[in-house]
Amino acid sequence: MALKLHNITKRFGSFTAVDELNLEIPEKQIFGFLGANGAGKTTTFRMILGLIDASEGDITWNDAAINYDKSHLIGYLPEERGLYPKLTVKDQLVYLGRLRGMNKQAILQELDKWLERFNVTEYRTKKIEELSKGNQQKIQFISAVIHKPQLLILDEPFSGLDPLNVELLKKAVIDMKNEGTSIVFSSHRMEHVEELCEHLCIMHKGSPVVHGSLKEVKRSFGKKNVVVHADFDVTYLKELPGVVKYKVVTGGCELQIENEQVAATIFDSLSGKGFVRTFDLEEPTLNDIFIEKVGASYE
Repeated sequence: MALKLHNITKRFGSFTAVDELNLEIPEKQIFGFLGANGAGKTTTFRMILGLIDASEGDITWNDAAINYDKSHLIGYLPEERGLYPKLTVKDQLVYLGRLRGMNKQAILQELDKWLERFNVTEYRTKKIEELSKGNQQKIQFISAVIHKPQLLILDEPFSGLDPLNVELLKKAVIDMKNEGTSIVFSSHRMEHVEELCEHLCIMHKGSPVVHGSLKEVKRSFGKKNVVVHADFDVTYLKELPGVVKYKVVTGGCELQIENEQVAATIFDSLSGKGFVRTFDLEEPTLNDIFIEKVGASYE
């Protein structure tokens, strides 16, 4: 069930939040949706979900329009937390599961499985407001997936989580993909996208500036990174032709270079000057590409 967005535009008065967006999101994969705040990501998610209407264009899933008849097939984790603080975890999930067409017994079975998986079984009868932000996030994630959706949309799913819980959630997302769920997620953390996604789109001011498979995006960027650690002064490297950026690190430097040929020049220039501990030629990071395309780092 590929998700297709065709010429999607959304205007709020004279402001265009999303401008003629064309995307095809492959099924049974994890698709990364990136952009600085205000780039149009959440607006696009809300149009996919039918929460707001597009001004122009159409969105199809499995070649049919998405509407409320399909809500039991879709899971959504919004960036804003939307749980009822006075309800217990169990009552909250039973209520939300029933809205998705599940019966109570099936909900409780799934709930217990997820609580155990996330190491929070003791919170089953606790009120949401009694939980830490990280544990509230786990419960909100469970609420988005308890009905085993075929399409899952995650808006900043890892925000507010410590590294251990990030790994727990990442593993859950990967397992869902392996079981056949199509997943679209946005994140401010480039390393999560690099680790999880095969395809991605970087949005900037409502339009895609990068779109394609992660491998192709990196290959077409052209520039490479070189890491040098040496027992002598390497600051002269910044003056070599083809070196675009130079950054001092402990014991050496990190360089961004125009192409692989420049790496050979750098390597030759190092020989005979002293002991070189590290010389690594690396692919550009997604952060490098993002900064180049959008003009702002996003931490």
